[in-house]
Formats: sequence, structure tokens, C-alpha cells
Amino acid sequence: MSVVAIILGGGQGRRLFPLTRYRSKPAVPIGGKYRLVDIPISNSLHSGIKQIFVLTQYNSASLNNHIHNTYKFDYFSRSTVTLLAAEQTVSNQRWFQGTADAVRCHLSHYHLKPDDEVFVLSGDHLYRMDYQEMLQFHREKNADVTLSTILVSEEAAGEFGILKLETDGKISDFREKPSNPGERAGLEAGEKGRYHASMGVYVFKASVLIELLKGNEADFGKELIPRAIRECKSFGFLFDGYWRDIGTIQSFYQANLELTGPYPKFRFHSPKGNIFTHPRFLPPSQILSSRINDSLVSEGCILRDSHIENSVIGLRSILHKKVILKRTVLMGADYFEFESPDTNEVPLGIGEGTVIENAIIDKNARIGRHVTIKNAKKVDQVDAETYCIRQGIVIIPKDVVIPDKTVI
Repeated sequence: MSVVAIILGGGQGRRLFPLTRYRSKPAVPIGGKYRLVDIPISNSLHSGIKQIFVLTQYNSASLNNHIHNTYKFDYFSRSTVTLLAAEQTVSNQRWFQGTADAVRCHLSHYHLKPDDEVFVLSGDHLYRMDYQEMLQFHREKNADVTLSTILVSEEAAGEFGILKLETDGKISDFREKPSNPGERAGLEAGEKGRYHASMGVYVFKASVLIELLKGNEADFGKELIPRAIRECKSFGFLFDGYWRDIGTIQSFYQANLELTGPYPKFRFHSPKGNIFTHPRFLPPSQILSSRINDSLVSEGCILRDSHIENSVIGLRSILHKKVILKRTVLMGADYFEFESPDTNEVPLGIGEGTVIENAIIDKNARIGRHVTIKNAKKVDQVDAETYCIRQGIVIIPKDVVIPDKTVI
């Protein structure tokens, strides 16, 4: 008997645009130095799962490079992280039609035996979980499929698949994103205004998963899981830790800022084990005459006479004199710029005297001197040539140049 983890990394990530203009959702940076896909891979490795598959499709180059450069095991380790990209074969000439279809198309690559157990995990969630606890519950119940659940409020229930659990944990009802109280009737979890929501973490008996995939369901959450609940012995495993779905710009921004507080609910440094990522061997950050409050600063940065509050500073970030950053996610750069650019060119990083608040600055941005990025007019949504605004948050896309004295 083997335990296999399949991580879904092929989504287009429209709601995270423009962060997903050049990368898939699981490849989006988080916490200054990590990628979202590092979360489920690290959880799997810490849980003793040695066979891990990552499925990719849209904008997969960045994710492929990260996986290839990060998860290298020696000859004597039995752990493997295998990338499976969408491919055309004699029997399949099309792209993935959804998450379930992605798993179906690569079924031959997993080499599953009927008594194996299979975790299916999303590649864009932030949480720590020992999958062995869920697996033990799954085995004790002799379940065909087990869904991990969290309790959510009345206000949030419309954003998730909602489950009805019996006292023994068996799932007796499931409704996908019930938007009004009438659709949620009878689903409350023992206390008024609280519901069991699916986390998108599933474990299957391999034989059951193989049989379910013989159908034509394209998506797990919308189609295959409801069918599994109707036809199979299905249970819900209650998870009581921190979990966040990084599905929108607002949730991505909020998850990053939550990391900067004195007692964050999610910590990258934890006795439960490190979150693994690409080892870059960067120098320590140089901080000169700067004031930094409640922030994260990654390696390889140079901060000169800067004022930083409640912000995440990514790898190789360069902040020139008198820069002010507040509630900003600065992703940093993919490289150092050792030679000064032409005098007419904006250098890599944040220019002197620039003020940025409530913003996300993607990698390799060149922001000139005395720029103001505040969204002072409180605009909710904009798509401009050099920036976007989503839910009031200004996003400067990757590789964009913002000239001196620009006001956004």
C-alpha cells in the first residue's frame, strides 16, 4: 500500500490577474520568498508522503522551473516530486477541461494499485496540515473518500462547497456555493450561522478514484465530489487550524499582510517544520538608517533611509532614500542589477522619495523617483497600461516601468 499526493497546479487564475499574467496560480510568490505550491508540497513531505505529482497547464514555465530547481532528492531518498504537464497523446488530443479531467488524463503516470490511497490537493491554499491525521481518520471510518472541512460563517458560506455532517462524520448532503439562506437550509453545523466548508483537500481509496474518473466529470468541486458523496461512503474530517484560499487579489493581499503582525495565525518559521522553497544562497539584507515596523524582509535586499510599515519585502528588493511603504506587498526581483542603467532609464527597485500604500508590486518593477501610489480617489477597479486596481488595491505588474513623479 502506498500513499500518493496529486497537486492541482494547472488553473488559469483569472481572479488573480495580473499576478497570473506570466505564471500559474501555484507559482505566485507569497511571504517574500516562497511560492504557493511550496505549501502543499511541504505539507506532504512533512506528512511522510514520498510520491508527489504536480499537474500543470497554463503559464507553466515559472512553476516548472521552480519545481525543478527546488525539489531535488539524492539517489538514496525515495521521495519524488514529479511534474506532469498537459500533453497530447494518441488517446487524448485536448487540453485539460477541469481539475478532475487533469487527474484523469495522467492516470497512467501514477501507477496506482487498488489498495493505494490518494490525496488530491489544491496548489493555491495557505495552511499547515499533518495529512497523516486525516489519513488515520479515513482508515478508521473505512471511507471511500474523505473531505477535509473547516467551519465558516454565514457570510462566507456562499464562497464554498457546504457539507452536512452526521455525528459520526458521514456526509449526508453537499451543496456547491449556496448563495442564499434558502439554499443553505438544513446545513448548519450544530450552531446557528456556522457551516462545514470543503477545503479542497481530498483523500480517496485508489480503486474508488479510478472508478469515479471513468465518468466524464470535468471538475472536482462542482461535479466529481457531489457524485462521490451520492455514490460512495464519504466522510468529513474537521480541520481546526488556519486555512486561507488564495483565490482573489483581496485574499492574496490580506494573507500576506497577516504574516507581518506580532502573532500571525500562519508562520513560515514553526516547530511543525519548515516550508521548503528554492535555496538561493543570497547575501544578508543591508538595512541603512531605516525604520521598519511589523514587516517581513527577505534576503538580498538593500534598504536605504526607508520607512516601512506592515509590508512584505521580497528577495533582492532595492529601496532608495526616503521611500515610504505602508501595507504593501513588494515581491522583489529575479536578479541583481550590478551596473547602473542609462541615466534616462529607471533603475530596478523603488526610486528616491516614492510613497506606496495599499499596493502589490510584482517582480522586477522599476518605479521612479517621487512616485505616489496610494489610490487616493478610492477607485475600486481599473485596468490601465502600467497598473491595475482590484477591490481598491493597486497592482503594478511584473517588469513594468513607472516614470518619475507618476501619481496613481
